[in-house]
Amino acid sequence: MGKLTTHVLDTMHGVPGANIQVELFRVEGDSLTKVKTVTTNFDGRTDQPILEGDSLVSGKYQLVFHVADYYKNRDVDLGEIPFLDDVVIRFGLGDTSMHYHVPLLVSPYSFSTYRGS
Repeated sequence: MGKLTTHVLDTMHGVPGANIQVELFRVEGDSLTKVKTVTTNFDGRTDQPILEGDSLVSGKYQLVFHVADYYKNRDVDLGEIPFLDDVVIRFGLGDTSMHYHVPLLVSPYSFSTYRGS
């Protein structure tokens, strides 16, 4: 059964990104439809897959990670206007029988992602 998961790692502190709000949107042309909002757990993961089974439909999606709020809650001085507020990752899901894992490695000034396993 296919599923979509994520994992956030805070590279500034060398720890999992816990309690980060993550929103999932379906992208159709110029329109975004919010599918789900989740929060990462103590390990930087969600307790359940973000999508799985019949809710995993092929198409273009967007994950929005609210990282400035996370760093503010950790008392990191981001200045008046954070360099990274929300990290947005757009990606496509083709084969709905596959596991799509979207890790995020993030600091207040950089991020990286890839298709994980």
